[in-house]
Amino acid sequence: MKATARPFASSRIHPGRSRPALWAWIALGGLAIASADMLFAMAWWAQSGTPPARILQSVWAWIAGREAAFGGGAITAFAGAALYFVLMSAIVAIYHAAAREHRVLRERPLLPGALYGAAWFVLLHVVLVPVFSAAPPKRFLPDWNLACLLAHVVLIGIPAAWMARRWYGGVR
Repeated sequence: MKATARPFASSRIHPGRSRPALWAWIALGGLAIASADMLFAMAWWAQSGTPPARILQSVWAWIAGREAAFGGGAITAFAGAALYFVLMSAIVAIYHAAAREHRVLRERPLLPGALYGAAWFVLLHVVLVPVFSAAPPKRFLPDWNLACLLAHVVLIGIPAAWMARRWYGGVR
């Protein structure tokens, strides 16, 4: 049987039930966790008067640098949002692929999801952004980094694990 690109396809795990196509499920997961994490960051930095667009521009600054990102207005804010959506969708897809092969990731998603989120925090905030970014952090902020670690666990890792569990129909 030839696979289709329909956004909602019938489930092989639960015949008769409809579920989104895998690409739609991953995109939905990426949108959900990107939105949650961005809202967290916007709320955190709003306390110091930082406008929401600046948070999105700071993501684009990873690629374009601070001056270009912060001087670009709505376009660079949109580019930052798009970049973060793609990154979070990749995070969901990677967990999903791992869960396909490792049943424990589906059976007990809470701890593996939390560890997955923490690992992504380390990879992004300790390795990739400081080392490879066009706009590395100017200074280390302990309270912000601890909050980001917790956000990556609760808003990124655990939801990515839950999305995989839901896709595969829970434990099988």
